[in-house]
Amino acid sequence: MRHERPGTYARFTEWAAGRYGDLPALRHRAPGGGTGWADVTYDELWARVRAAGRGLLGLGVRPGDRVAILAETRPEWTVAQLAALTAGAVVVPVYPTAAPDEVAWVLADSGTSVLICENATARDRLAAVRHGLRHVLLLEGGPGDPVLERLPAGAPEDELLGRAAARRPEDPCVLVYTSGSTGRPKGCRLTHGNLVANQDAVVPLTGGGPGDLTYLYLPLAHIMAQLVQFSSLRRGGTLCYFGGRVEDVLAELAEVRPTHLPSVPRLFEKVHARVSALAAAQGPDGPGRLAEAVRTGLAVREARERGEEPPDALRAAWEAAERSLFAPVRALFGGRLEWALTGAAPIARGTLDFLLACGVPLYEGYGLTESSGVITLNRPGAARPGTAGQPVAGWELRIADDGEVLARGGCVFAGYHGDAAATARTVDGAGWLHTGDLGELDEAGYLTLTGRKKDLIITSAGKNIAPAAAEAALRQSRWISRAVLVGDRRPYPVALLTLDAEEVAAWAAREGVDLAAEGGAARHPAVLRLCAAAVDEANEGLARPARIRAFTVLEEDFSVAAGTLTPTLKLRRAQIVERHAKEIEAMYEKRKD
Repeated sequence: MRHERPGTYARFTEWAAGRYGDLPALRHRAPGGGTGWADVTYDELWARVRAAGRGLLGLGVRPGDRVAILAETRPEWTVAQLAALTAGAVVVPVYPTAAPDEVAWVLADSGTSVLICENATARDRLAAVRHGLRHVLLLEGGPGDPVLERLPAGAPEDELLGRAAARRPEDPCVLVYTSGSTGRPKGCRLTHGNLVANQDAVVPLTGGGPGDLTYLYLPLAHIMAQLVQFSSLRRGGTLCYFGGRVEDVLAELAEVRPTHLPSVPRLFEKVHARVSALAAAQGPDGPGRLAEAVRTGLAVREARERGEEPPDALRAAWEAAERSLFAPVRALFGGRLEWALTGAAPIARGTLDFLLACGVPLYEGYGLTESSGVITLNRPGAARPGTAGQPVAGWELRIADDGEVLARGGCVFAGYHGDAAATARTVDGAGWLHTGDLGELDEAGYLTLTGRKKDLIITSAGKNIAPAAAEAALRQSRWISRAVLVGDRRPYPVALLTLDAEEVAAWAAREGVDLAAEGGAARHPAVLRLCAAAVDEANEGLARPARIRAFTVLEEDFSVAAGTLTPTLKLRRAQIVERHAKEIEAMYEKRKD
């Protein structure tokens, strides 16, 4: 069998099996609720994809038909996507957390003909929005349920392989709907060529290969998780799926010991918060000792990056911190990490410094669904912490007069499905993708993101404030889960805060504080003092116009169910401001007193 990499993902699984054969491709929790892990080889993956693909052909799936997948991150998701692509279909990922009306919109707007759900419960939940579908299949089910991998082989294998061979790089591959922080989600048309080109640029920078293991808990409905999936399989590594409970992620990391870890900042910030809590529990000097250890770790790292060995005193301090702090922190991630990626949201600089000091190889990157994935990336040998990195191969960047980041390259998407006007607003006549993000480029081409253009706050005094920096500084506190800066057309900014319930409860237990008193944690004077200290600390690093003059702790956290978060857990700012208008008005009224 030829091992030349194909130009489409329709033939990708066949190629990977021919190249990697009996090596483990997928790893997942052992079936039946066991505590162990089970592997699926590349040959077995190809057999499963062939069987599911023939079943889809038997249902009448034609080239270009839309096949939607609505399920949690699990190996069957990968099989379903690869089977649909092999059959020549276009995959429409749908977030399992999406509300029924949003699911209905995506299915109708995309023209989906086949929906693949996780199980009968998910199928039944969507009973009212399934009109227009030819078939609804399950990833798991009981006797008589139409389960994807148990479909009859409705077409010969040669027909499936012929269908795959007929796909071209310019053909549509996936139709990914943006999370819709404002208005209806829009479907981004990504071609096979878009995704393959982005992989060509990124895979050489992230390393890995047979024997490496990538742990995946991010939703596969998101383009970042899909690219991680393809990258692992393209390199011949093992893709390990989380067990299904976000609460177990840290425990599973220590168990499976990954070499590669893609994540959003919150996971890394939780680790930092946990260590900070342990330091605080060691007495008044604990936080100071932690800060000194971080300074030591960073100093040694910087010296070694210059090719120098640290002085004896610094090395001795580092060795002590290595035993007591750095090695245990690396062990939380399994102790084998060679590359960790953070993206999708800003990460607090304090958390980034902490992990780099501990020897966790964490790199920031940046990209959009409309860019088919990665635009810029920090990587070994070319990293500037606090930036989003330099453009990967095939991209050029510039900053518009209003500060917007513009990008141009071969991975720019093929446009929004059924919305030529929105496409024209996003990609101009010269081919520049208008990202909607604000940023700066330094002399070496490293990109620093400063906020979202649509989130920009303009105070009544005419001061422009990008809320991202203040919100990231507030999230640095282990007591705060999320923060939203408010102040557009107001005299100054104020903040809505939500509590990290786990951290606050643990602190209250240690301190003997009754959170039920005084109307609950969000109203308890002791908790409010913790938040006030966090606000004061954040303000120290902010320019005067951006400093927070008042804050309110909300009794509820933001959520997808409440409509205050998108399915990708981004803030829906307009909905948050509307939902909490009374609290916002009260903060400004109080400041008048």
